Amino acid sequence: MLAIGVALVTWPTSDESNKRLTVQNQATWLQQMMGFCAVLVSTVISGFTGVYFEKILKTEPTSVWVRNIQLAIFGIIFGLLIVFFFDYKAVMDKGFFQGYTTIVWIVIFLQAIGGLIIAIVIKYADNVIKGFATSLSILFSSVISYFVLHDFTPTSFFYIGTMCVLTATFLFYECGWEKKLKVASSIHDQPCV
Repeated sequence: MLAIGVALVTWPTSDESNKRLTVQNQATWLQQMMGFCAVLVSTVISGFTGVYFEKILKTEPTSVWVRNIQLAIFGIIFGLLIVFFFDYKAVMDKGFFQGYTTIVWIVIFLQAIGGLIIAIVIKYADNVIKGFATSLSILFSSVISYFVLHDFTPTSFFYIGTMCVLTATFLFYECGWEKKLKVASSIHDQPCV
């Protein structure tokens, strides 16, 4: 229900659909299948990495902050390599921070805070709850876009998707995820025989 709700919330408007349909008609069947397979592989890898990240955070004695610094080091290295190979000339001519506006700095700040929050949620809850939090953040972002930025017009799909996401969240909470977490932790606390 959660996945269907998110899909409906992010469903494109009729103008966006017409543009995508034109592009889709131009794409070959092979290109469409490659795109579908790429999304499928990305989804599976994302699921496995989320579970593995949760395992590392919960079983290793290293703190969340140290883990985030370790992950950031890899991100910085790969990011700098990409800049070096694709934008070296522009960086040498105009500097590394060319084009950085206030909005760009706000986005960077929000992404950094979001990464820390995700690590904390996974450390003290689990990967499933992170999925619910991500879904609710998509709804929240859409509402902010409508009321603050005035660049989003809700459709009937958005309202139906919102109801699906909220219902899934309510049902997940009401079905006792806290009890499931307590049962899982009590199983780990019992001595092995």
